[in-house]
Amino acid sequence: MPSQTARIDLPIEGMTCASCASRVEKRLGKQPGVESASVNFATRVATVKYNPAATQPETLAKAVDDIGYHAIVPAPKANPPHGHAGHDHAAMPTAPGGPGGHGSHDDHAAHPTAAGEDHSAHVHVGEQETRRLQTKIVVATVLSVPVLVIAMSHGRIEAFNVSWINWLQLALTTPVLVWGGGRFFRSAWKGLKHFSANMDTLVAMGTGAAYAYSLAATIWPSFFAGVATGTAQGAHSTATMAGMRGGEMVPVYYEAAAVIIVLILLGKYFEARATGRTTAAIKRLIGLQAKTARVVRDGHEQDVPVENVIVGDRVLVRPGEKIPVDGKVESGQSAVDESMLTGESVPVEKKPGDDLFGATMNTTGALRLVATKVGADTALQQIVRLVQEAQGSKAPIARLADRISGIFVPIVIAIAVLAFTVWWFASPPGTRLSMALVTAVSVLIIACPCALGLATPTAIMVGTGLGAERGILIKGGEALETAHKMTAIVLDKTGTITHGKPSVTDVVPVPGSSFDEAELLRLAASAEQHSEHPLAAAIVREANNRGVSLSEPSHFAAVVGHGVEATVDGRQLLVGKAALLQERGVTVSLTNRAAELAALGRTPMFVAVDGREAGIVAVADTIRPESNEAIATMHGLGLRVVMMTGDNRRTADAVASQVGVDQVYAEVLPKDKADKVRVLQAEGHIVGMVGDGINDAPALAQADVGLAVGTGTDVAMESADITLMRGDLRAVPQAIALSHATMRAIKQNLFWAFIYNLIGIPIAAGLLYPFTGWLLSPIIASAAMAFSSVSVVLNSLRLAKFKRL
Repeated sequence: MPSQTARIDLPIEGMTCASCASRVEKRLGKQPGVESASVNFATRVATVKYNPAATQPETLAKAVDDIGYHAIVPAPKANPPHGHAGHDHAAMPTAPGGPGGHGSHDDHAAHPTAAGEDHSAHVHVGEQETRRLQTKIVVATVLSVPVLVIAMSHGRIEAFNVSWINWLQLALTTPVLVWGGGRFFRSAWKGLKHFSANMDTLVAMGTGAAYAYSLAATIWPSFFAGVATGTAQGAHSTATMAGMRGGEMVPVYYEAAAVIIVLILLGKYFEARATGRTTAAIKRLIGLQAKTARVVRDGHEQDVPVENVIVGDRVLVRPGEKIPVDGKVESGQSAVDESMLTGESVPVEKKPGDDLFGATMNTTGALRLVATKVGADTALQQIVRLVQEAQGSKAPIARLADRISGIFVPIVIAIAVLAFTVWWFASPPGTRLSMALVTAVSVLIIACPCALGLATPTAIMVGTGLGAERGILIKGGEALETAHKMTAIVLDKTGTITHGKPSVTDVVPVPGSSFDEAELLRLAASAEQHSEHPLAAAIVREANNRGVSLSEPSHFAAVVGHGVEATVDGRQLLVGKAALLQERGVTVSLTNRAAELAALGRTPMFVAVDGREAGIVAVADTIRPESNEAIATMHGLGLRVVMMTGDNRRTADAVASQVGVDQVYAEVLPKDKADKVRVLQAEGHIVGMVGDGINDAPALAQADVGLAVGTGTDVAMESADITLMRGDLRAVPQAIALSHATMRAIKQNLFWAFIYNLIGIPIAAGLLYPFTGWLLSPIIASAAMAFSSVSVVLNSLRLAKFKRL
C-alpha cells in the first residue's frame, strides 16, 4: 500500500527570532492531518508532513497567516514535455489510483527541481533584504552619531547647552525609530494582536520606553526636572543633560533608542550574511546542473533547455562538457569526472552500457547517451533534496532550546517589569526613574532568543552541506547526533570490506612443470571462457587485464559442482576442484599449498593438462586496499569493529585476521543480520551498520545509525541514515568524525547562547550594582545582543574548515 504522507516546505515570512519559529511550529503541529512540523529559523522554512486527504497546503498556510506570519505555498510546477512528470517518488508518493488518482498534493511536492528553483528565489529575496538593511544602517548611523556625540558630551560642550538641544535629538532620532526600526514595532504590534511576543517585542518595548520617556521630557521638561538631581552620577552615564528648565538639567535617552536600533540592524545584517553562507553547499550543488543539452530528434541535433529533455532522448556530450541528465552510454568512450557525486578525483572510464550521471564532467571523448532519469529523478536533484531535508531537520539536542524559546520572551518581559519595580522603590528619589528605566530597557534589549534559535540549525546546515560536497549524505540532525555517540560498528564483508566480486589472487604452476604463470593462466582462462560461474569469470577477467591472448576451446563441458573440462589448442584441460582431477585419474600434489590458500580465504582451482597436474589458480573476493586504514581509524575513534558475512567461518576468519576487526559473525543469512545488530544493542552498544543497502536493508534499519555504501546509482537509500556516495570504507570514519565536529559546534553554540542570557540578563537587571556599582548601558546591551547571534553563526561556519574530509 502506498504511503498517504505528503511533504511540503513552506517559506515563512515575518519570523524574527526562535520564539516566532516555535510558535509557528506549534501552530502547524496542531492542524488536523499534520503528522509532524518542523520550522528551521535559520532558513525561515517550515517542513510539514501531512495527510493530503485531511488537509491541504493552502489550509496550512492560512493557519500560519492567522497568527500574524505569512506562509508561501510553492507554485505548482508544470510537467516536462511529452507528459514526463519527473515526480520525486522518494519525497512524494503517488496517491491511490496512480497518476490519474487524487493527486492534487503533487502540485506541492518536495520536488527537487522545484526545491532548487524555490531556493534560488529565496536567495534572491534574501539578497534584496540584505541590501535594504545596508541602506537603513547607513542612514540610521548618520542620524544617530550626532545624537550620541551630544549625549557623550555630558554638558561639557557649551554649544550643546541650549534649550532646544532635546528637540534636535528628537528630530534626528524619530526617523531612526520610525523608518529604521519600524519593522520591530510593526512585528511587535502584530504579535500583540495575536497575544504573542517575540524578540521584536523586546526591542520595541526597550527602545519605545526610552523614546517615549525622552519625548515626554522634551515636551514637559518641568515635570521631569525633579528627578534630574544626581542623574549624571547615576545609572545612565550617557543620558543627555540638556534642555534646562529653571536651572535644572532634564535627562533624556534619545541616543539609547537610536543607537540600539542601529546596532540591532547591524547585528541582523551580519547574521543574514553569515547565515547565507551556511547554505553555500546547496547553492553550489544547484549550480552544478548543466543549463542545456544537445539532443538528437528526428535525425537533427538541437540544443534544448535541460528541463525539456525527456526519458529516451539521445543526448550528445562533447569533450569538456557537463553531462546534462542521467543516462546510459549508447556509443563512444570517455573518462568522466564524477567527483561532484562521489568525492573521488580520479575520472572513471565509461564505455557503452555504463551509467552516466547528470552534472558530472566529460573529459576526453565524445559520448552519446540515452536519457534514463531527468528532472527531479536525477542523482544530483535527489542529493539536493536529501541535503535540503537534512538542513530542515532538528537534532534531539535542540529540543531544550526549542522549549526555552517558546517561553523566553514572556519571562524576559516579566524580569524587566520586576527590575523596573524593584529599582523604583530601592533607588534614592533623585535617581529612581533613571535607574528603573535603564535597568528595564537593558533587560529587554540584552535578551537574545535568536542565539538559541540559530545554535543548532546553522551547525547542521554547514555540517550536512560539507558532507554532501565530500560524498557523505546525512539525512538529518538525529542521524548526526546519534553517529557521534556510536560505540560499535558492524561492517558487511562483501562489497564493503572486500570488492564484492572475485578476482585472481594466485597463479601457482607445479614446480618443475613446463608451464609458467602466463601459460597456466592462458589455458585456464581459455577453458573457462564459456562458463557462467563467477569464479570462471574472474579467471577470464584476470587474463584480459594481463593482456593474455585466449584460444577458443573446440570442446567445452561443465561438470556441475566440480568444474569444467575443455579442449584448447588440442590439449585436454580440467579446471576445478581437486576431486574432479582425482576422478579423472590425475595425481594431485599441491594439496598442502591449496590448504594454505584456503586458510587465507581463497578458493583454489586445480588445473590439469593432458592428464597431468599443471598448477593452481586461486580466486577470492579481495580486500579493498583502503579497508585496513579505515578500520584502524575506526579503532582510533574508540569503536568496536564487527564484521558480518554470509560466508563460511574459515573465509570470514581469514578476512578478519587481515583487516583486524574485533569480532566476526559468519554464515549469517540476510534475514538474520538485524538480529545480530539487536544482540549488540542489548549489550549496551550504540550500533552503526555499514552495508550496500540491498540485502542489508533490515540491519541498516535496525541499527541506531545505518550507513549505506553506494556508488551514486541509487542515492535514495531509504533504509540508511547516512549514504556514502563512494565505495571507500574510509568515508565511514570521515562521516563519524564530521558528526563529532558538528555536535561539538552545536554544544558550543548552545552553551554560549544559554550562558550569554544567564549572565547578561541579571547584570542588565542591576543584580551586581549594589556590590560592584556595575550597571549595563542599554547601548552596551544592544551591542552584546547583536554579537551573541553573529558569534553563534560564525562558530558554525568554522565547520567549513573541517580537515578530516
